[in-house]
Amino acid sequence: MSYRAVKFLSFYRPYLRTLALDLLCAFIISGITLILPLCVRHITQNLLDAGAPNQLRDIALMAAIMLALVAAHTLCNLFVDYQGHMMGAMMESDMRRELFAHLQKLSFSFYDDEKTGSLMSRITNDLFALSELYHHGPEDLLIGLVKFSGVFLITLSINPVLSVVVILFLPLMFFYSLHFNRKMNRALRLSKERVAEVNAQIEDSLAGIRVVQSFANEAWEQAKFDAANARFVESRRLEYRSEGFFYGGMETFAQLMTVVVVVFGALAIVNASLDLPDLITFLLYVGILIEPIRRLVNFARWYQEGITGFQRFMDMLELPPAIQEPRDARSPERLRGELELRNVTFGYRDDFGTVFRGLSLRIAIGEYVALVGASGVGKTTLGALIPRFYDVTGGQIILDGVDIREYSLASLRRNIGTVDQDVYLFGATVAENIRYGKPDAGRAEIIAAAKQANAHDFIMALPQAYDTEIGQRGIKLSAGQRQRLSIARLFLKDPPLIILDEATSALDNESERVVQQSLERLIKNRTTLVIAHRLSTIRNADRILVLTEDGICEQGSHDQLLEREGVYARLHSLQLVR
Repeated sequence: MSYRAVKFLSFYRPYLRTLALDLLCAFIISGITLILPLCVRHITQNLLDAGAPNQLRDIALMAAIMLALVAAHTLCNLFVDYQGHMMGAMMESDMRRELFAHLQKLSFSFYDDEKTGSLMSRITNDLFALSELYHHGPEDLLIGLVKFSGVFLITLSINPVLSVVVILFLPLMFFYSLHFNRKMNRALRLSKERVAEVNAQIEDSLAGIRVVQSFANEAWEQAKFDAANARFVESRRLEYRSEGFFYGGMETFAQLMTVVVVVFGALAIVNASLDLPDLITFLLYVGILIEPIRRLVNFARWYQEGITGFQRFMDMLELPPAIQEPRDARSPERLRGELELRNVTFGYRDDFGTVFRGLSLRIAIGEYVALVGASGVGKTTLGALIPRFYDVTGGQIILDGVDIREYSLASLRRNIGTVDQDVYLFGATVAENIRYGKPDAGRAEIIAAAKQANAHDFIMALPQAYDTEIGQRGIKLSAGQRQRLSIARLFLKDPPLIILDEATSALDNESERVVQQSLERLIKNRTTLVIAHRLSTIRNADRILVLTEDGICEQGSHDQLLEREGVYARLHSLQLVR
């Protein structure tokens, strides 16, 4: 058995008891369905003859038996419909949880190439179809096989010739359904890909709605959406065309079987090889035979949809994280913050070229180092390499004398704090966003962190203070307020190593002044790497590194670099002119 098959079946493991009861009820449902026509046959064949003894009593007894069977059938159906569907929903939940956990392990390089809307489609649409297969698949297969086998054996005992005539339809139905099942499978996979494209387009347009409206480009976005939507509709057209031929053909076969039974049954009655009660019973069983065929067809449909979703699920689940940690990874609770880069080389992908090559530097514990340079020389990239958002392609990054690849990712990142220019806040309350730095923090710790970040006063002015909902990405706050909340998160996290990536470049002068004060408080007694755009914010740095395409070309204090009249001095003079 293949790994994927084992993985598919493994999701049943926590629900084996429910599955067993579900299948037992499905078996009872099938058995009762097969027994009821025999009760009708017994009444029409044995209890309606003139002069039969105890007719009323026997008919009443058969009625009671049939009512009891119907009651048992109803109860079993209720169990299958409710508990079976709940089992499918729980399995879907388990799979969604596993996939979400895996997505969180994938590195930045994966998300550089993927669209959020497409990933959302895999987590929702694909897994829903798969849950339907998990629930309906076993019961439809069992009910279909039991009813089909039972009908075949019972009709064979009633009239072998007529039974064989009906069975001859089955190979035709099988090959017909197999042909259109394949077409449905191809169409379903295409449809899932196209709906993922639509989701990605919606997510992209709505996430950037302020940019869309500010440029008055609603018509352009509508045109892009319409194109993706039209491709989706075309994929649905192919799917429904195959589905129409599939179900229409099966319905036609069912009607033809009924016609054949009536015609051949009538001829058999004329030839005295069949009586009317047997023909009525035979027709009832033909009606029942249609239902297991539909069940098996349904199973084929759920199988096609579910397996398509499972393949996409496994494609994602089997994608290994680009950033791996060793099996015996070190997990220190608290690092000191001594950082060293040894001949570091990095490139995002082969077609993007190398960002920098042979880069070396050393930052002592508690040292405040600033990194400056023109756009595109790799300042932000360097900041992303230290927490292992990306891995170096050559050389080593050493933290406290140990290659960072020897640490567990959780331990490494727990000891590093980052503040970016583009702050991300969650659509939750102020308190919940600050608590993100320390999930078990109490209200007193949250308030203390906010005060250190110069955020307490503006928070208290909000409608519900720390319990104010700030909207998705903190849209209800100003840029400076969002930045101060992100700094408050770091005060709560309390890491020994801080990376500030142009944290104040998007702020006005007043907001920059307030944020700068909180940053100076944050970096005190911590190893700090500041990626700076505004050189005025790094005057107090212990050391300033000037990064160019050829590596670090200058380093020293602010005054030393100005005296040298090199690259830093030119950058400084350009900013003064502005």
